Amino acid sequence: MKKVLFLLAMTASLAGQAKDVKVTSPNGKVTISINDNGGTLSYSAFINGRSLFTQHDLQVKLENKTLGGNTKINGVKTQRVSNTIHPIVPIKQSTIDDIYTDALLTMKGNYKVEFRVFDNAVAYRFVLAEKDSINIVNETFDLQPTEEMKVHYQPTDDWGTSSENPYKHCLLKEWKNDKEDMAVLPLVLSSTKEDLHLLISESDLRDYSGLYLFGNGEKDCLSGNLVPYYKNWVISGDRGTDVKEYASYAVRTVGKRALPWRYVVISDSKGILEQTLTHQLGGKCELDDTAWIKPGQVSWDWWNHKSLYGPDVNFTPGCNTETYKYFIDFASKYGIPYIIMDEGWAEDTFLPFTPNPDLDLQECIRYGKEKGVGIILWLTWTCVEANLNTIFKTYEQWGIAGTKIDFMDRQDQWMINWYERTIKEAAKYHMVVDFHGAMKPAGLEVRYPNLLAYEGIRGLEQMSGCQPENTLYLPFMRNAVGPADFTPGAMINTQPEYDKWSDPNCSAVGTRAYSMALFTIFETGTQMLADSPTQYYKNHDCTKFLSQIPCTWDETRAIEAQFGEYLIVAKRYGQKWFVAGICNGKKDSREFQVPLSFLSAGSHKMTIVTDGFNAGHQAMDYRLENREVSNATTLDIKMVRNGGFTAIIE
Repeated sequence: MKKVLFLLAMTASLAGQAKDVKVTSPNGKVTISINDNGGTLSYSAFINGRSLFTQHDLQVKLENKTLGGNTKINGVKTQRVSNTIHPIVPIKQSTIDDIYTDALLTMKGNYKVEFRVFDNAVAYRFVLAEKDSINIVNETFDLQPTEEMKVHYQPTDDWGTSSENPYKHCLLKEWKNDKEDMAVLPLVLSSTKEDLHLLISESDLRDYSGLYLFGNGEKDCLSGNLVPYYKNWVISGDRGTDVKEYASYAVRTVGKRALPWRYVVISDSKGILEQTLTHQLGGKCELDDTAWIKPGQVSWDWWNHKSLYGPDVNFTPGCNTETYKYFIDFASKYGIPYIIMDEGWAEDTFLPFTPNPDLDLQECIRYGKEKGVGIILWLTWTCVEANLNTIFKTYEQWGIAGTKIDFMDRQDQWMINWYERTIKEAAKYHMVVDFHGAMKPAGLEVRYPNLLAYEGIRGLEQMSGCQPENTLYLPFMRNAVGPADFTPGAMINTQPEYDKWSDPNCSAVGTRAYSMALFTIFETGTQMLADSPTQYYKNHDCTKFLSQIPCTWDETRAIEAQFGEYLIVAKRYGQKWFVAGICNGKKDSREFQVPLSFLSAGSHKMTIVTDGFNAGHQAMDYRLENREVSNATTLDIKMVRNGGFTAIIE
């Protein structure tokens, strides 16, 4: 539902004069001042009257001219808008109040620039009206804070990246202009004085290329570059891309269109965890029928290397029929709706219709249906591209539930368009999709909600390279812009100094309670249980707990949070509440009081998992208890280093 509440201002003409255009958020907290002084378009942002940052010289550079340079604001139409959004796959909230002040600027040069000012964010985009197709060379993105800030970013030294590198952190003025130290979005700037952060990303990214940022130490600002067009490239092996030549432009597109939104969330730590800007700006669902889209947990075979053993494992584990039937039985026992057959299920990665000789795929599909468990197949993007006209159609006929597609590792325009072609084709045949080796979410998952997850995160897949000191930033950065396939669930847990990960007994850094808390904290439509059925059977109480945690949420509330240090969230699904917290290892322990005032009246049953007395040394130590609580209860929580807690209240 959309309401235009009232018209704030309409200026028919401002030609011939330089004038500031002020736009204020509905609650008056955030204000921007837009001007065309000096013939270039810029804006400054304020919170409660305090200057935060300026974005200088907003420009779109075409091959034959520059939009935003030598310009004037000819007219402004401003209105206040109130939308209610009900996401098809509610990763964070089932109802989103999308309320903002919209300012549409008509510019000299036959184009427009649209701004939206929210109570917690600022967004803008260019709206072009060129007659013919155009080549866009670049967009100017120069954001300069008005005070000292620290930058948190995921680096890349190349245009091609899987977006899985650990974050870097430094003062913005120390981040030099170096094309070998660029940042993929999202990126966060943090005040060095208080709990105030600027989360920067993009949305409604279609038929375009991704934006990368880099430092400009001389100006203490961020600058940006669009990923250039891959003019001459070939598929390298069965996964990658070998680029022979980049074009002189980034995007070739139609001349009459809106460009992607660039947005800045302005918030404290708790607000970042609750905001939904990518979804609000992502567009509208393009599917008429979405009833078939079913998010859910997935039993995953790759991380644990199918390390099955025990008295009921009288076969050699591998990519074979017996192993996958065992995974199906496990999933069925705990009500897990999917299993994944990862790399190795097919005879060859280029042969998506030919299982390896040890796997009777049709029998596994039949058996899965009998047990109420769907099968998701792993594929490389190159294989999907080569078979796009037939692969999803065939899989639907077989009874496959979805696919996990890997190794795109690019954000150029061709690949952005590939994402859309692929997810659209998958939707036609009722396939859900998890994109691995992927970029961040940027709106495609809103328009095609069968896109349940992206990787683009340094997750548990990195084994001992996945440390809590990095993971604590993920809810405030990568997962803050959309679903993230972190793949939690390790049942062998260690503190960092004891981490000796090795095959076949995979382990993960962080306490058991920390590991279990990630299922509530990380948001995705396909929450994968990374460990083996053997480990989950041995830890039945934990597995029973984890299998109750949903992948979608009606409500998300941040209870406590400090950016990159710790967080506690409460999430509601129906009438049940799920509360969880994690912290890094910078302190031996942290203590919190968590009021349960969000509960309805009356008595409630709570099952809670906390760090055990010795979890700071022996990370496997945990306590699982059942208690009676009410909305007058306050939980006394102690989290050890790299620890956590998690609770289900019903």
